Amino acid sequence: MTERAVEKRQLLKVLRWWDGFAIALCNPGFLVAALGFSIGALGTWSAVALWAASAGIGLLQSWIYAEMACMFPDKPGGISLYAHEGWRARFSLIGPLAAFGYWIGWSVVLSVFGKVIGDLVQARWFPHTTWTVFDGVVHVGLSHIIAIGCIVLVWLVNVFGIRPAVWISYVTGGGLMVPLAAIMIAPYFTGDWHLSNMAWGLHGFAGIKLAMVYLFLCAWSAYTSEVCATFAPEYLDTRRDTSKAMRSSAAFTLGVFLLFPLGLGGATGVPDAGSAEGQFYIPALTKIAGSGMADVMLVLLIGSLLLSMISSTADASRALYGIARDDMTIRQLFHLNKHHVPSRAMTVDMVVNVLLVLFVSSNLAILYLSNIGYVLSHVFALSGFLLLRRDRPGWPRPIKVGTAWVVIAAVLMVFNAVLVGFGVAYPSLTGYGTWTDLIIGVGVLLGSVLLFAYRRIVQDGARITLREPVALLPSPEQMAPLGAGGGSGDANEPYTR
Repeated sequence: MTERAVEKRQLLKVLRWWDGFAIALCNPGFLVAALGFSIGALGTWSAVALWAASAGIGLLQSWIYAEMACMFPDKPGGISLYAHEGWRARFSLIGPLAAFGYWIGWSVVLSVFGKVIGDLVQARWFPHTTWTVFDGVVHVGLSHIIAIGCIVLVWLVNVFGIRPAVWISYVTGGGLMVPLAAIMIAPYFTGDWHLSNMAWGLHGFAGIKLAMVYLFLCAWSAYTSEVCATFAPEYLDTRRDTSKAMRSSAAFTLGVFLLFPLGLGGATGVPDAGSAEGQFYIPALTKIAGSGMADVMLVLLIGSLLLSMISSTADASRALYGIARDDMTIRQLFHLNKHHVPSRAMTVDMVVNVLLVLFVSSNLAILYLSNIGYVLSHVFALSGFLLLRRDRPGWPRPIKVGTAWVVIAAVLMVFNAVLVGFGVAYPSLTGYGTWTDLIIGVGVLLGSVLLFAYRRIVQDGARITLREPVALLPSPEQMAPLGAGGGSGDANEPYTR
C-alpha cells in the first residue's frame, strides 16, 4: 500500500458568525439570476409562493445541518461530508456521489452568474455590440468574454486567502442592500406596485407538475444557507458561530425570497420572454428608481452577483478539498496554498466554468444539469442525519435538535427525493432543460465514482469496500476544533486534523 499524503498546511480559525453571514449574502444573487424565468413561467403570485416555500425548506434544513456540523467540526466541505459519515458504514459510494453532486451545484454558479453579468452589462451599456465568434457549439460574444473575465477575477480574489474574500463580501453585500430595499420596499411608496400585475399561473395537474419542477430548480438558490456549514472548521467558536451563521442567513434568505419576488412582480408584472435572463432588471430599476439611479443600482446588483461567485468559489473549492481529505477523490486536491486556501480546487472550478461558458449555450441549462446532483446531496445529507441518530447515538452533539426534527428530516428527505424525480422526468417543462443536460448531470455523478475508484485502487493501493468500519465515538483530535468549552480559540490557530 502506498504511503498516504498528509497536507501540512491547515485551514485557519479566523471567522466569526457574522463573517459566515456575509459569505451567505450570496443567496439573494441566486434569486436574482433565476427570478425572471420563474415569473415568466409561473406567474407572479405563483413565483412568490414557490420561492418563499423553497426558502422555508432551506431554513428547516439549516437547523438540522447545524447539529451535524458540530458533530464533525474538523470537516471542511459541508453537508456532503456529513452524508458520507452517515452512509459510509452502509454504502460507501454515497459519499462521492453526494460530494460531487454538491460540488457541481456550487461550482457552476461561476459560469451562470458570469454570463448573467455579461448579459446585463451588454444590454445596458453595449446594446449595439453584436459580434460573435462561433466555437462549434456557442456563438461567443461580448457577454461571454465578460463572463470569463469575472470567473478569473473571483479566482484571483479567493486564492489570496479567506480574509480578502470576506472583506469584499462585506462591501458587495452592503451594496446589495440598496437594490434589495428599492425593489422590496420602494414600489409600495412610489405607486409602482399594482395588484393587477399579480397573477396565479398554476392550474390543474399540469400546474402541479410545473410547480414541482420549479421547486426542484428553486432548491439551487433557496437551500444555500447551508454554505455556512462548509466553513465550520474556520470559525473561532465552531459550535456557536456555525449555528448563528446558518440560522441567521436562513432567516434572512426566507425574508428576501418572499419580499423580493413580491415587490418586483407587483411593479413589473410578467417579463417578456426575451428579457427573462436578467435584462428585465434594467427597465424594472428604471421604473422604480428613475433613470438617474438605475445605473447605480444595476452596478450594485452586479456586485451582488460577484459576491455570489466569490462565495461559491470558496465553498465549492472546500468541498473538493474536503472530499480529497476524506479519500474520496484524487489526492492532488488535498492541498492548501501558502494563504491556507485550497487553490488547486479553485483552479479546477475556474477551468470547468470557463469551459461551460464556451460550450453550453444556456445559463439555466447549466443550472439544470448541476441541480440534479445538488438536490441529491441534500437527500443524502438528510438521510445521513437519520442514520447518524440511529447508528451513533453516543457521538457528541454540541448542538442537538429535538426529536421532532427527526420526523421533519424524514419528510424533507422524501420531498427532495420526489423533486429530483420530477426534475429528471420533466426536463422540458423548464423551457431550457434537455435530455443532453440530464446526461451531463448524471455523467458528473458517475465520474465521481470513477475518481473514487482511482483514488482507492491506484493512488492508495487499497481495495474498494462498500461498507466501511466507523468508530462509535470520535477521537479528541476530531473534536479539537470545538475548543475548550465549545470552540473558543486563538484567531490564527489552525484546526487539528
